[in-house]
Amino acid sequence: MARLQTIWSILASEKGHGMPFLGVLPAAAGAVVLGIAVAADTDWLAIAGGIVLAVGIVGTALANHVGVEYEIYSRLNKLEGNE
Repeated sequence: MARLQTIWSILASEKGHGMPFLGVLPAAAGAVVLGIAVAADTDWLAIAGGIVLAVGIVGTALANHVGVEYEIYSRLNKLEGNE
């Protein structure tokens, strides 16, 4: 249980920027599936792998924005008095 809490604290912290890593995992899986599908000449699997790859890339950017950048920009806005 303590190990799981440590992992979640690393993922949620700004120091490690671990949150975007969650989007990289499906992107990597999609890239592997895409490569296997192209080598095997399986069209439907190549399309599925490409979709998973695209969702992983977009998920990485979204997780970075929500998990890291939003917190930083909200603190900067508070410091500058914009809120």
